[in-house]
Order: sequence, then C-alpha cells, then structure tokens
Amino acid sequence: QREGRGRRCMEPAQPWRGEARPLQAAPSRYESQKRRDWNTFVQYLRNHKPPLVLSRCSGAHVIEFLRYLDQFGKTKVHVPRCAFYGHPSPPGPCACPLRQAWGSLDALIGRLRAAYEESGGSPDTNPFAARAIRIFLHDVREIQAKARGIPYEKKKRKHAAAAGQGRAGGKPSSSTAFSGDSSDSGTGGGPGDSLLGSFTS
Repeated sequence: QREGRGRRCMEPAQPWRGEARPLQAAPSRYESQKRRDWNTFVQYLRNHKPPLVLSRCSGAHVIEFLRYLDQFGKTKVHVPRCAFYGHPSPPGPCACPLRQAWGSLDALIGRLRAAYEESGGSPDTNPFAARAIRIFLHDVREIQAKARGIPYEKKKRKHAAAAGQGRAGGKPSSSTAFSGDSSDSGTGGGPGDSLLGSFTS
C-alpha cells in the first residue's frame, strides 16, 4: 500500500479538463480608436472650465473641442501672407502653424457620433451630428485646400470608390455625403490614427 501511495504522489499533474471558455475576439482597430476618442472627449468635458456634462453638450462645444485639438496637429497650413501659400510642395520651411488635417477631423467626428449613440445617446440630440459641425468641417476643408494648394475636387473619383467600401463596412465618415472626399492630406497620420497624442487615457 505504501508503494502504491508513493506512485500516486509521483504521477504528473493532469491538465484541467473543465469546460473550455470561448476566447473573446480582440476589438478591431476602429473600435479601439473609437473608445479612446470617446474617453478623451469625456475627459475634455471634465477638464473644461467650467466643467461640462454630456447632456448639455452642443455642436458649439464640439467645435471648440476640434479647435483645441489643433495643438496636436501635424499638417502645415500656410497663412495667406506666407510665400508658400497655395504651394503643394513648398521648397523650404516656414513659420506657419500645424493643424489637424480635415480628413482626420472628419473621421474623428464619425467615430464620436457613433460612440455617442452606442453610449445611450439619442440620435435626435447627438451633438456630433449637428449641422454646425458639418459646416465647420466644410470650411476647414476649403481653407486647407487653398492654403496647401491641394484641390479636393480632383479626388472625387477616387473618393467614390472609397465611399462604396465605407458603406459596405458600415463605418461612413461624418460628412461624406456633405463634402465629398474625406481622405487625410496631411503630413501626419491618416484618418484612422489618433489625433490626441498623450492626451488619450
């Protein structure tokens, strides 16, 4: 009996044979970015002076947020008095400010608009779908096109194919129907990349 008891003690541990649990699929890049953008916007509201609550957030507050993001921009936008204004390939550096590219802002608004409704917000009160934001994005697009010498009209044909893919994927940009091309023409990241740098939580 002692020998049998010793053999049992020396037997290797058997693998656990309990019920297998299905592995949760990792969130897509789009979903991860949407969550980071949403958390950042909520943090921005908390840090706002005075603090803002989401239920009282309007399109004007969203535009204020977009302007705030310009400090993280990587796209050179020439001012009218700059010698390189309207030059698509400036031959040298200049002191013009860096801004968020229009395409990146457009994609950001699309993600935040979806996140707002997924968080329980009503489409009727969605501040990211306000007409004022569509007008703001349209103006930013026109200003950047003139300043950088890159007419967006030349990209309409390319955008038509991209828009079809976007509809198939169920993730259209915020102002596709309003203003045409939503590609990012900046020198920084594309529309899917984070705009917020270390500010994201």
